Amino acid sequence: QVQLVESGGGLVQAGGSLRLSCAASGRTSSNYVMGWFRQAPGKERVFVTAINRSGGSTTYADAVKGRFTISRDNTKNTVYLQMNSLKPDDTAVYYCATRSGINMSRNLRDYDYWGQGTQVTVSS
Repeated sequence: QVQLVESGGGLVQAGGSLRLSCAASGRTSSNYVMGWFRQAPGKERVFVTAINRSGGSTTYADAVKGRFTISRDNTKNTVYLQMNSLKPDDTAVYYCATRSGINMSRNLRDYDYWGQGTQVTVSS
């Protein structure tokens, strides 16, 4: 079992920045691919970004590429999402998730454990 707790969400103006954190506990989180997903009101949960076990490889959705950066600190069992140049369309609940597979899947069904989510609201 892995427990995930997100933090760092909030209200920010368009063009601003936020950094989300996801702290993992339980089974060794460094064995897991970590991902971030988001769900806007009335919409499906969608992939944002993922990072491999070592932190040496990442992948991003086109909508956030160049603005968001995922990173991880395996000594702290924590993954981060630095979000810059935020837009109102980035407003959503952001979830971190883990999977025990090797690939940085973009399919939410491939992820085994999920956090409760943190709200990000970007005002225009």
